[in-house]
Amino acid sequence: MSQFFQIHPETPQKRLINQAVDILRRGGVIVYPTDSAYAIGCHLGDKQAADRIKRIRRLDDKHNFTLVCRDLSDIGVYAKVDNTQYRLLKNFTPGPYTFILDATSEVPRRLLHPKRRSVGVRVPDNAIVQELLGELGEPIMSSTLILPGETEPMTDPYEIRDTLEHELDLIIDGGFCGLEATTVVDFTGDVPVVTRVGKGDPAPFEV
Repeated sequence: MSQFFQIHPETPQKRLINQAVDILRRGGVIVYPTDSAYAIGCHLGDKQAADRIKRIRRLDDKHNFTLVCRDLSDIGVYAKVDNTQYRLLKNFTPGPYTFILDATSEVPRRLLHPKRRSVGVRVPDNAIVQELLGELGEPIMSSTLILPGETEPMTDPYEIRDTLEHELDLIIDGGFCGLEATTVVDFTGDVPVVTRVGKGDPAPFEV
């Protein structure tokens, strides 16, 4: 049965953040709030935890996880970013966007797109996630919490607990954080391409 933490969305309690990070490091699967919707995530290097997420969401091996990063310095470790891309990312992070970028060798192979070496990265504008990532010291491997057969993310932490408490190690209740998934922008071609319109305004990336 999962633990359930109520964490203040503006002033996260350090003790609970530390406990959440410990759960991640020990191979736990957690649900946590972001600036667009609730996400499900695990430690970057943990294949068993990633497989649990795939089972919960009934994802196949072609699903791309997203690396949720604290800031642009994290992104630079895992993705190749040129000067033009960096300026755009700097203007729109933190925020409700996922950016598809060419991956560096630091990214585990199982996280890469099966046909090209690309990876999704994002920097949420959410104090709880920022504190989690700061304490963890590396990205969280994540996916939007959308259950099989559904098109919209889960938004109510109590409903999440009722539905998934036996499959998760921790649910972080950070209050309501929105109904929409992120806007996805693919930077792997010659020009940015918006592949999903979500909470983030797509206009700055539409050429």
